[in-house]
Amino acid sequence: ITQLGSTLINTQRAVPEFINLALQTLVKSFVPPYRMKEVFRQIYFVANQSAFIVALCVSFAAMVTILEASFHMRLVIQNDNMVPGFAALLILRELGSVIAALLITSRVGAGLAAEVGTMQITEQIDALKMLSLDPIKFVVVPRFLACIFGGFLLSIVSNLVCLFCAMAVSTIKLGYTPGSFLTAMRAFVHFQDLVFAIVKGMVFGAVIPLFSCYHGFRCKAGAEGVGLATTNSVVSTSVAVIVLDFSM
Repeated sequence: ITQLGSTLINTQRAVPEFINLALQTLVKSFVPPYRMKEVFRQIYFVANQSAFIVALCVSFAAMVTILEASFHMRLVIQNDNMVPGFAALLILRELGSVIAALLITSRVGAGLAAEVGTMQITEQIDALKMLSLDPIKFVVVPRFLACIFGGFLLSIVSNLVCLFCAMAVSTIKLGYTPGSFLTAMRAFVHFQDLVFAIVKGMVFGAVIPLFSCYHGFRCKAGAEGVGLATTNSVVSTSVAVIVLDFSM
């Protein structure tokens, strides 16, 4: 009971603090200076260094999805003519953006939480305050902008790779031609689905640095504190991505 009460109290304190951090980050993202050099450095870290692992993982997810869909449709209705359309719709609405976001969370979110947590315990955050530099503007905003842009780029990459791999598997394994796959896809998928997938990728990207920096700022001293902040960041961001995906 004591542990449950302590958890509820900490949660009650954490929610307003996180909302305050998110609102300050959003407002200060529109206030110059923008520190574009740091933003581009973070974009390279988020997008370029994550592109290969995202493309690799989503390609296998797409192949598994279309094979499983074909198997179960043949099992239930003895026909899998709608598999290309359903697979393309599932990829654009859910698979591409969500898997990419969870992969970015595991790689980028953990790195940001560890970086900010180390800055916190080595008193670099306090040094910024002594120099009259706002830690949110100096630390959080560049990573926030970079993750939004990185989410935009990686959502496009992941969806295109997913669709290409699904088309390749349907051609090689299921006997469809690329033309028939594209025809079926056009019957189910519309341009707004791609736009919505990109918007979801940007929203998921925006969530990652907020949770990472929040837990980094609350990091306790020692290696255990940095590890705990990193773990909490990955877990809370993953939950937030799944909840946002459900609500969107």
